[in-house]
Amino acid sequence: MSNPPIKLATTGLSKTFRKGDFQVEALRDISLSIREGEFVSVVGASGCGKTTFLRILDGLIPASAGAVAVDGKTVVRPGPDRAFVFQQDGLMPWRTVEANVLFGLEIRGRVDGPGRAMARDYLRMVGLSGFEECYPHELSGGMRQRVNIARALAVEPDILLMDEPFASLDAQTREIMQAELMRIWQETRKTVMLITHQIDEAVFLSDRIFVFTARPGRLKTEIVVDLPRPRNLSMKRTAGFAQYLDRIWRLIEEEVREGMRREEQTSSAQHTRSAAS
Repeated sequence: MSNPPIKLATTGLSKTFRKGDFQVEALRDISLSIREGEFVSVVGASGCGKTTFLRILDGLIPASAGAVAVDGKTVVRPGPDRAFVFQQDGLMPWRTVEANVLFGLEIRGRVDGPGRAMARDYLRMVGLSGFEECYPHELSGGMRQRVNIARALAVEPDILLMDEPFASLDAQTREIMQAELMRIWQETRKTVMLITHQIDEAVFLSDRIFVFTARPGRLKTEIVVDLPRPRNLSMKRTAGFAQYLDRIWRLIEEEVREGMRREEQTSSAQHTRSAAS
C-alpha cells in the first residue's frame, strides 16, 4: 500500500525577530514534511521556537527565510485548510457553548440548519451533548478545552495545529484529555501537529516526534513512535513506552544544558564588556 500524500511541508524555514539593533534568531533552516492523516508532535527545550514554528505554519507570522506549503501550495496567510488550537481556550463568555462552536462558521456565512447540525455533531464527538446552552463559566477547564477543540473542528480544516492545548489543566484531567484527543483523531483522521512540553503526551499521541534544538530551534532528530494503535492510557506503564520517554528526555536534556552554557557565555561576555567600559 502506498504512503498517503504529503500534506504539510517546510523548506529551510528560519525566523529572526528584530527590534532596532536587538535581534533574536528563533528558528534556523527547518525542513520537514507531514503526511495526510498523520499525528506528529514537536518537543524541545523551553524557548526553542516551537510556538513560533506553529504560528508560521498557520500563517499568523511570516518566516524570515524558507517556505511552508500545504498540498504543494505556499502558505502566506491563515486559511480554511488550517485551524489553530491555542493554549488558552479563548471562549467568548457571553456566548453559549454552541454559539462559541458556531463562531468560525458565522465568519464563513454558514450559520444555517446544516451548520448548526455540524456544530452539535462535534459537540457530541467531544462528549458535550447536552451542554449546548451552557456558558463557559459553567464548565470545568477540561470541558472548556473540549469546546475549543470542537470549535476548531467545526470549520472542517484539513490540518489541526495545537499549541499545548492541555497545559493549563491538572494532571488527571490532562490524561483524560489526551485519551479524548486520541479518540477524536481516530474518528476524524485529521492531520495534526501538536506542540507540547510533556514527553509522555507526545509519545502517547504521535506517529512521529520532531525534537528541536535549543534556540535557535533546528530539527535535531525525528523519532518514529512504533507503538501499536489504538492506544489507551495503560500503554504509558509499559516498558516500550518508557524507552521512548528516556530516549527523548536524553535528547532534550542535552539541549537544555547547551542552552544554559550559551546563556552563561553571553552573560559573561556582557559583564566583561561592561567592566571594560
